[in-house]
Amino acid sequence: MTSESGLFSRCVNAAIRGMMRATRVSLNRRTLELCGHDALHAALDTMHKDGNFGAEDRDRLSDLFDLNELEVSDVMRHRMTMVAVNADDPADVIVRTVLESPYTRMPVWRNSTENIIGVVHAKDLLRALLGPDTTPADVDILKIMQKPWFVPDSTSLKDQLAAFLKRKVHFAVVVDEYGEVQGIVTLEDIMEEIVGDIADEHDIEIQGVRQEANGSIVVDGSVPIRDLNRALGWDLPDGEATTIAGLVINSSKLIPEERQAFTFYGKRFIVMKREKNRITRLRIRPAEDAVPAAE
Repeated sequence: MTSESGLFSRCVNAAIRGMMRATRVSLNRRTLELCGHDALHAALDTMHKDGNFGAEDRDRLSDLFDLNELEVSDVMRHRMTMVAVNADDPADVIVRTVLESPYTRMPVWRNSTENIIGVVHAKDLLRALLGPDTTPADVDILKIMQKPWFVPDSTSLKDQLAAFLKRKVHFAVVVDEYGEVQGIVTLEDIMEEIVGDIADEHDIEIQGVRQEANGSIVVDGSVPIRDLNRALGWDLPDGEATTIAGLVINSSKLIPEERQAFTFYGKRFIVMKREKNRITRLRIRPAEDAVPAAE
């Protein structure tokens, strides 16, 4: 077994042991080694039906076994919603941007947000500010930023988790087969696939989503489907599209006009705003609450 595989196995084993202790369920090690993917899911469903543990614990273990089925592109933060700093901004502006951000690490770009030249860590920035007589205007972002790590968007979450652990880093820039930046992925993004949302006192509510008084949800088109599913407990499909706008375009097989409405997956989607060929805002409500409208 390679070092990378060993790191991943230890992580998986620790997660499984922790869940089993918490739920007081014993799963034979030999059974885990011999069972295939489908058999493990069937075993988890049976244990849930028998009352050995709840649906939430079953789903988390299922997510753990599914890491090899998912790709980095499924959990990454898309470049349209990526928070980054411009290397050519004044130093005090960069310092303020980083320190006011809820994120510990931020990509640094130059000329274009798709040209990532580094990654700045808030701890390194604070360390630089501790220098004698140092002011925010004195900080040189190019000296304190780290070299960016680029990973393919098709990498499985299993392999990416192992790579994070092996390199002892938490942040990577995601690129497609042509080397174009698609977004960013963190160790936390992958761990949340296993244990659910990991929140702390600096986390912010999901950006681009607003609950209306009438029960509908107003969503920016760039909001990832997976984030929306997690935040609202929905189960919208994310196999063919990453963002909620992409889901509507993919499902309707066209680029909708403003005020055009569609019903699928138990929801009514109304296009509120479109800029050129991009859907930038949608209203979503349960299909049964929707007022009939021309498609």
